[in-house]
Order: sequence, then C-alpha cells, then structure tokens
Amino acid sequence: MTEQGFLETLNSLFGGAMTTLIGAFTGRLMYHSGEVKLGRRRFFGKELLWEIPVAIGMAIIGEAVASYLALGQPVSTGLVATLAYLGPRGAEALITAWLCRKK
Repeated sequence: MTEQGFLETLNSLFGGAMTTLIGAFTGRLMYHSGEVKLGRRRFFGKELLWEIPVAIGMAIIGEAVASYLALGQPVSTGLVATLAYLGPRGAEALITAWLCRKK
C-alpha cells in the first residue's frame, strides 16, 4: 500500500472537481488573509463574499490552462490555487508579461 499525499486524499474523498474548488478557495483565502493582515479588509467583511465568484472563475480558468498544458494531479490543483491567489488582475499581469517576453 502506498501512502497518498494531501491532494490525492482530497481527490479520493471528494473527486477532482471539488479538489479544484478547494484549491481555488484556498488561494483566495490566502489573498484575503494577506489583505486583512495589511489592514485593508476585515476578515468577516462583505469583501469575503466577493471572493466566492472570483474563486470559482479562477478554478475554471485554472483547469482550462492545466488541461491545455496537459498537467496532471496534483500539479493542476497547485496551478489553480496559484492563479486563484493571483486573481484576475494578477493573472492578467502574468499573461501580459509572458506575451511581451515572447515578442
């Protein structure tokens, strides 16, 4: 019997889609916590509700990018969490920098 890692355990318990959402919500929660630490937000403020659609959207985008790059688990979940942490503006800045570098 081989030992499973954390993401493999989540996959076996909840399935890949739920693991992707957990990764996305974790990324957004890390971002939100940083904003709270800097004093820009209250932890249980209305801003926390706005993180839900961002997390779901970044999960969809992250899964699409992972599929395009042919990434398997757990790398795809890590990519989703990273993109969710960056959010739409951060992902846009990352893509812009990458595209400008390729020219």
